Amino acid sequence: MQQEPFDAPVTVEGPERAPRQMLAEQTYGGHASLHDESTADSLGLSGAPIEGPTHFSQFDPLAHLLWGDAWFERGCISAHFRTMVVEGEGVTARATRTSATRADISAAKADGSPVLAGSITAAPDVPTALDERRAQLGDPGELFIVDQMAVGDRSGPVTSSVDLGTPNGDLYPFSLEQKLDAITEPSDWYRTERNPWGRPILPMEMVSVLTQKVGADFPVRGPSVGLFLDLEVKLVAGPIFVGQEYVLEREVVALGQSRRTESSWVRTDVTDAESGDLVAHVLLHSGVFKESYAGYPADRI
Repeated sequence: MQQEPFDAPVTVEGPERAPRQMLAEQTYGGHASLHDESTADSLGLSGAPIEGPTHFSQFDPLAHLLWGDAWFERGCISAHFRTMVVEGEGVTARATRTSATRADISAAKADGSPVLAGSITAAPDVPTALDERRAQLGDPGELFIVDQMAVGDRSGPVTSSVDLGTPNGDLYPFSLEQKLDAITEPSDWYRTERNPWGRPILPMEMVSVLTQKVGADFPVRGPSVGLFLDLEVKLVAGPIFVGQEYVLEREVVALGQSRRTESSWVRTDVTDAESGDLVAHVLLHSGVFKESYAGYPADRI
């Protein structure tokens, strides 16, 4: 690898944006989600939060500024979500490049509250923020909601695609076109063939929709209410294209719990259905609120 002429970190910052809430009508397991106002209120939250991956779009221009088109071919965003955001709140994204292929990232509200922290990288083999976070995991202890899951459990294959006009099911009740009308960083690259690859590409924030719209594969006790705690989208041979069919295979790579949640780490491998080539990995750490599950032992909450 060519040596960088200077080793001083380079920081880039985007403008403040006000991301839109797109999941108010989301349902799963026959009930409303955390993004419903009444459900959020029942859990003591200040409002129905915007889905965490929505904030990923604010990093696309910053990463492209640092690494050019390679960002959409072999870029990775790896983030721990820290504070929920409700519609109307402003968010500013920042990236500090610490090497030729990695930058540390953060996003914050206008009052300084941290929204997320993590890394962006420009090569699939560069260690990420969630690599470092997972290395610190210990024994999850006794579990009562994700207790039917085990590390090494696998599921799939299933197929998935995202086209421009079709809503993406109960989990994502909006189309890509509707998302692009509301996205914080619009680009013709997402709608037209006028880009370096000659086909519309998915924004980074929509890759998790591609992998999660087909629903859960592993048993979680419920009814219960979940949320995204950490998410990593890693392109190996991208971009991921609009309207292209992909094959998804999943593996449970870790289990955990905190004071309020039980959680699972699930990696999804994304393969091009036509070529058979691996194009991406998506690592999702999803939690379930203990108090949202009626069967949870009262003395453990």
